[in-house]
Amino acid sequence: MIDLLTLSQMQMFAVVAEARSFRAGAARLHRVQSAVSHAIANLEAQLQVRLFDRSGHKPVLTPAGQTLLGDVRVILAKVQALRTRAHGLEQGIELELSIAVDTLVPPAWVAEAVRGLNAVYPSIAIRVEYSSMGGTIDALYAGRCDVAVASFGYADEKISREHLVSLRMVTVAAPSHALAALARRRSAAKALDAAAAEHVQIVVQDPSALSEGLDFDVLSLTTWRVNDMHIKLALLRAGLGWGKMPSWLVADDLAAGTLVRLPVGRIGPGGETAHEAYFCHSADRPLGAGATLLRDCLMAHAKTAAHDGGGATPTRSARRSPR
Repeated sequence: MIDLLTLSQMQMFAVVAEARSFRAGAARLHRVQSAVSHAIANLEAQLQVRLFDRSGHKPVLTPAGQTLLGDVRVILAKVQALRTRAHGLEQGIELELSIAVDTLVPPAWVAEAVRGLNAVYPSIAIRVEYSSMGGTIDALYAGRCDVAVASFGYADEKISREHLVSLRMVTVAAPSHALAALARRRSAAKALDAAAAEHVQIVVQDPSALSEGLDFDVLSLTTWRVNDMHIKLALLRAGLGWGKMPSWLVADDLAAGTLVRLPVGRIGPGGETAHEAYFCHSADRPLGAGATLLRDCLMAHAKTAAHDGGGATPTRSARRSPR
């Protein structure tokens, strides 16, 4: 009967198949050879199929044995995963960790933190949601995500947050843009401030309602709104408008000259602002072991990034802006 199959029989089958010998398989399992041979014979009787051809010097898998070996390995792997998860639950290790990440935060930072988490807790499944402004906090409210790496000036007693790092935003446009030509002139600061309001400004739109009715650093009468920093970057490169961008995201463009800085004073000194990034989670839900390690990895990586530069720390004169 199929319901008489045991995990021990399946394990013995898999080990003997790998060792290509009943004697070697028994040695690996620390069992006597007769016990292993008897168990596999019972397995064959229950399945009503021959798993090994024993006519030669060494047992050889039959075609049926080769086919069923794959199924047995899947079953054994799932049982091991079940044991690992059960142990993890006992130790407070999450089965899954959902992370909301602000578009201002370099994805490489998050990837390195997740690498550190995975090295210790490989059983935790990871889901990452990339969002802007209030979208990360909204993901916590809605329960879509367990933790958030947010850069949104929104304080709420329901959200616990710890400061990670300050991120620089710079105002840029394509070198072919009219504002870029104006910025190259001497003593053009006041003229640049006035002209910025007359050209299309590309801004990231908040997918949540947390900033409804509010515009941050929007100067132009004409705005194009996007929901992703990389779409915004493409539009800026094409010379279709001007806007603020994370310094880490446009560093290569500024070095290559495909984008130029705009010192728009109404945005901030030198057209620059600073945004604070936080590690957030719901205050009424204590962090599990995985989330705690992720936070620690993010903290460590943020300190390294801030020490090395790379857009992690604002200049002394940069104005702090909610976005």
